Amino acid sequence: MIKTFRIEVPQAELDDLAVRLGQARWPDELPGVGWDHGIPLGRVRELANYWRTGYHWREHEAELNAYPQFTTEIDGQNIHFLHVRSPRPDALPLILTHGWPGSIVEFLDVIGPLSEEFHLVIPSIPGFGFSGPTHDRGWDIHRIARAWAELMRRLGYDRYGAQGGDWGSGISLALGAADPGHVAGIHVNFLSPLPAGYTEDGLPAEDLARLERAKRFLTQPSAHRLLQSTRPQTLAYALTDSPVGQLAWIAEKFGEWADPRSEIAVDRILTNVAIYWLTGTGGSSARLHRENAGPPPTCTPPLGVAVFPHEVVLPVRAVVEQAYTVTHWTEFDRGGHFAALEAPDLLAADVRAFFANLR
Repeated sequence: MIKTFRIEVPQAELDDLAVRLGQARWPDELPGVGWDHGIPLGRVRELANYWRTGYHWREHEAELNAYPQFTTEIDGQNIHFLHVRSPRPDALPLILTHGWPGSIVEFLDVIGPLSEEFHLVIPSIPGFGFSGPTHDRGWDIHRIARAWAELMRRLGYDRYGAQGGDWGSGISLALGAADPGHVAGIHVNFLSPLPAGYTEDGLPAEDLARLERAKRFLTQPSAHRLLQSTRPQTLAYALTDSPVGQLAWIAEKFGEWADPRSEIAVDRILTNVAIYWLTGTGGSSARLHRENAGPPPTCTPPLGVAVFPHEVVLPVRAVVEQAYTVTHWTEFDRGGHFAALEAPDLLAADVRAFFANLR
């Protein structure tokens, strides 16, 4: 059964948030360390103060509620999703999957241009946002992909495309592996550059440099990945009890992973953070790192790749083609990990270009 859904956060929860922000206990900070020890104290205080005094959740709640939203239960898990149908009669259904530390907010600026040509399905990953916490083990990208295939079946979509970055990339590839007879193509704006069994033979120096960077990223995991993949429950106490803790945990990544030239609106960042806080899913979203290991799955549908220069790792086409059928590859000169927020014009145009020949 699919039920209509509206976001209606009780005022008492917003009042509690304001009190907690106003009573935050602030740590000390060594002089002159900048970002070397993590997100700077001044940046977090600035964001927290604006969250408490200048940001208005109800405005952004209304923006989200302007789009049709639904929930359904699949494999024992509540699944929340936006469903925006295109006026185009021959529109291709397209499922857009966010990542961490993202949410459905990532796609707000591409809904307009993409819905001109696609019926959009934008779910909240199990354990994230309005899908709520997961309640059992095993919610890895493969189980999520099977849930997405069932969701598209329930919506009556027999043939559809998939798009995503970060976890959304792995989930989209897993969806191509789980439902190859129905997935027309997959577009990603993040891709692990080290598929299983790949070879580096004959690669130029530039490609080898990209691979070395990726190896360092994978063998020397960043603090967030190490902690979320080993101790998500311990982390959950801080993220669930302190809005400043949740804010710092997410805002750090927007500061590190976005193109420095990008101008992501502060309200977009805070709406994203607020969803984690108001749904209490900081800890359950972290569990996705615990559930997953190894390279992303291979699959047979055509693959389109958008490469943004400030992504945390950059894929190498010659290596990716060893595992996937790459039919579209674009290297951009601006943008980073949060492509849909940083460069929605570039991402939307690239998605349209990739799927143009797959209708």
